[in-house]
Order: sequence, then C-alpha cells, then structure tokens
Amino acid sequence: MNTYYPYQKPGLVTAIAVMTLASGIINLFWGFVASATALGTIVGVICLPITILPTILGIFEIIYAAKLFSAQPEPVQPSTSIAVLQILTFLMGNIFSMVVGILALIFYNDLTVKDYFSRLNGAPLVMTPAPAIPQPEILPEPIEEVISPAEETPVQSEKPKRTRKVADK
Repeated sequence: MNTYYPYQKPGLVTAIAVMTLASGIINLFWGFVASATALGTIVGVICLPITILPTILGIFEIIYAAKLFSAQPEPVQPSTSIAVLQILTFLMGNIFSMVVGILALIFYNDLTVKDYFSRLNGAPLVMTPAPAIPQPEILPEPIEEVISPAEETPVQSEKPKRTRKVADK
C-alpha cells in the first residue's frame, strides 16, 4: 500500500523531474550547436529561428524541473505541453528528448502522480473508488409477534366454569 504525506513526492514525479532536467540540458546544448552550425551558411541564417526552438524548449524544461525539484512544493500542473514539444523534437533529430516526452505523458496518467498534483494544487483527490465487492444476499429473519401481557387472552382451564341459573318465578 502506497501511503504518502500530501506533499511527499511519489517516485514517478521525481523521475519526471530528472528526465525533464536532463532533456532540458540536452535541448539547450542541441539548440546552441544547431544555431552555431546554421550560422555557418547563408541558408542556415534563414533557418536560424527553427534552430533556436530547442534552446527555448530547454529553458522551459529546466524551469519546470526546478519547480518539481523544489523543497517547498509550489502549485504546478502536469505539463503535457512540454511533453508534446519534447516528442516533436525528433524532427530536429533529438531522439532522447522524444523518449522523455513519451515517458512523461505515460507517467502523468498514473494515479499516484495525479493524486500528488491534485493535492499540491488543493483540488480534491482523483482516486477512483474501490470496486464494489458483491455481498451475499441476506434475507431478513421472520419476526415473531410480541404480545403484551394486557393483550393476552386468559387461558381457559380444563373444566368450564358453571354459570348460575336464575330461577323464574
């Protein structure tokens, strides 16, 4: 059973933070190398805005990872947009960032991660209720009628009582 305090990070959140930080550093350097290479040619100068995009993504990834790593957790939502942009970096040839984006999207769908983010943001828990266990059908027992002493009928003795006859005059 996984019990954790409201702000204790599950292992998957820490994994997301580590992977996002590593991907941010790689994207930062990837963007610098691509920009420096692009500046070497005339066509590359025209394509320079495209080569800067991994650098910008790397900066956002590092900031997001720093928020996840902070000792005093601050309200932060799962960043699916960063994960999608990480997946799109395969167009630039960055396979590592693509794998990190796919894993991040998978980890965001885990119940413990959803619960952590919902508690961190002050929202109610996301946990689904436990499945109902079928209970055996219990039939009610027949109820015996309780008669109060005042309502009891007198028990007749074996001999019937004689009644007096009144003489006619």
